Amino acid sequence: MLYRKNVGNVERVARILAGILMLACAFTAFAQSPLKWVFAVSGVMTLLTGFVGFCPACAVVGRRSVDAKEVE
Repeated sequence: MLYRKNVGNVERVARILAGILMLACAFTAFAQSPLKWVFAVSGVMTLLTGFVGFCPACAVVGRRSVDAKEVE
């Protein structure tokens, strides 16, 4: 494996749900605004970190989730 998972299962589910909500918000509430792209990119990145189980920002600061210990 090229990376060590640093996002636990509970946080992964929360990130996936948050990503879906951000994408829904981007394409409905901000349909004609440049803020649409901010929400869309943020939603995609949040979804990816949820599916993969690795967050580069968390790795940079050395943060580990509470249930990430079970991943090791």
